[in-house]
Amino acid sequence: MRWRRDLGNGKVTIERVYLVTSLPPGAATGSELAAWIRGHWHIENQLHHVRDCTFREDASRIRTRHLPRVMAGLRNLAIGVHRQDGHTTIAAALRHTGRDRLRPLTTLGLT
Repeated sequence: MRWRRDLGNGKVTIERVYLVTSLPPGAATGSELAAWIRGHWHIENQLHHVRDCTFREDASRIRTRHLPRVMAGLRNLAIGVHRQDGHTTIAAALRHTGRDRLRPLTTLGLT
């Protein structure tokens, strides 16, 4: 059972969640299953959500051959570089490191 409170209106929503697993009955406790579910959503929120929302991966029109995997790898690389640089919000990191057309290239040491 999941309990969520909407911070806007204070309404509580109760949701029953079912888990499909290949484990036999009794092989894992409820707390172990809950930890696995939280681990799955942690990965989803850390990587896939960023790729879907920030990089608009679902809207990508690249669909042929090996290019979708290459682009996913490049997106993962960009996310990893920004995370190693200490950024927790990838969208803000992209805005910070993006090219400002009004800033001359000579200030960056490039000509």
